[in-house]
Amino acid sequence: MTSIADVSVRIQTSSDSVPSTPCWFGEVALLIPYLHKQGILSAINSQVRLARRRFGRYEVIDFLAVLFGYAISGERTLEAFYEQLLPFAQPFMALFDRENLPSRSALSRDLSSLTPTATEALRTLFLADLLARPLDTERHTGQLVDRAGNEHVVFDIDGTRQAARQRALPKTEELPPAQRRLTQVCAPGYTGRKRGEVVRTRTVVSQAHSYQWLGSFGNSGNGHYREELRRGLTAIRGYVEAHHLSPISALLRLDGQYGTGAVIADLAGFLFVMRGKDYSVLDRPEVQSRLHLPADQQFSRSESSLVRQLYDCPDVAVGPEGVRCRVVVATHPVAQKKSRVGHTRKGIVYELFFTHLPQDAFTASAVVALYLHRGAYAPLLADEDQEQDPDRWCSHAPAGQEAWQIVSQWVWNLRLELGHMLEPTPMRTTEFAPPPQRGHSRAGVCTGL
Repeated sequence: MTSIADVSVRIQTSSDSVPSTPCWFGEVALLIPYLHKQGILSAINSQVRLARRRFGRYEVIDFLAVLFGYAISGERTLEAFYEQLLPFAQPFMALFDRENLPSRSALSRDLSSLTPTATEALRTLFLADLLARPLDTERHTGQLVDRAGNEHVVFDIDGTRQAARQRALPKTEELPPAQRRLTQVCAPGYTGRKRGEVVRTRTVVSQAHSYQWLGSFGNSGNGHYREELRRGLTAIRGYVEAHHLSPISALLRLDGQYGTGAVIADLAGFLFVMRGKDYSVLDRPEVQSRLHLPADQQFSRSESSLVRQLYDCPDVAVGPEGVRCRVVVATHPVAQKKSRVGHTRKGIVYELFFTHLPQDAFTASAVVALYLHRGAYAPLLADEDQEQDPDRWCSHAPAGQEAWQIVSQWVWNLRLELGHMLEPTPMRTTEFAPPPQRGHSRAGVCTGL
């Protein structure tokens, strides 16, 4: 038996560490020069200012460089990101035309020192960068066409939250009050399905056709949803103006958190559809009289056996403010399992949908289908969580955490933009509902459009 082994082969080893380049470093080397080319980094360096004692040799751009790299890397924690980055700190910072990588402690101190003014300046640059470069040269935005031939651009507004666990600490007269690190950014509130004792909620705004983010506005606890909504509306107005669209072409989809008359007043000038939560509307005489008549339509979806009866009430006063809007009431019998949405009366589950959409352009079934299409928004949030997880804790200060989430959305939009440049595809136009046919009866069974 002969051996094919080459006895001249020698294996030598060394104790010197030779780390391999992180898998995400190539994307950093691609995105950051693109930001340089667009003048974004120089704009950040000149417009995002921070006055702080003992700032040392660092500038704001040094710390934002770390956040950009962290968002691109997808590393679970800053500690893991720094472990991968430290052997390549010099070439990484050279991409930003800087020399020194801030330490983790210096990054923490800087983010804690960020002021709301500096964060708002960063947010302004983020939105300006989004509006300055459309996805294609013809500034297509994607659109939804209704039965009357009107074109709409759909925006989704919703809240997302991140819970934080807190250890139980002893409380005795001899011990000082407990100091929690997340006291400034979190507060007790609704945690949903997430485990934790405190929570931070943020309102996010996205363009439903291109999946671009327009903004993120966070607060501790359950947040200040009406204040955050107004700021989101400002971003949407800027988007509409930048693309030379009619203000009435913007169509907003909101969840049941916003379904009150006060919020409807805040939405003046916008078309919208939302789930209502003010069930006192059911006691209105005009609504009760309509419920005693046959339903306008039936609505069902292919993936569910549930059939809803739809009652269209064109002009109803909502809330103590008496704000008038169109109300679509959907009813169905109580199932064996308790319904997670709606209000139950005498064995019937009632759901409310508030809208300003005209009846000739959107039937009752089209209104309900348009709202239920918000289900496509959940995968977008899930993709964001999987790819970037912007709800990771980067700072114990509100302004620092907001800055991190702005940078995270910025990286998301850059990836969409460069991906579209690599493989340009036309923005899709959706004919949400075909024009009505002559002689077609008003009542009928409508499946999900």
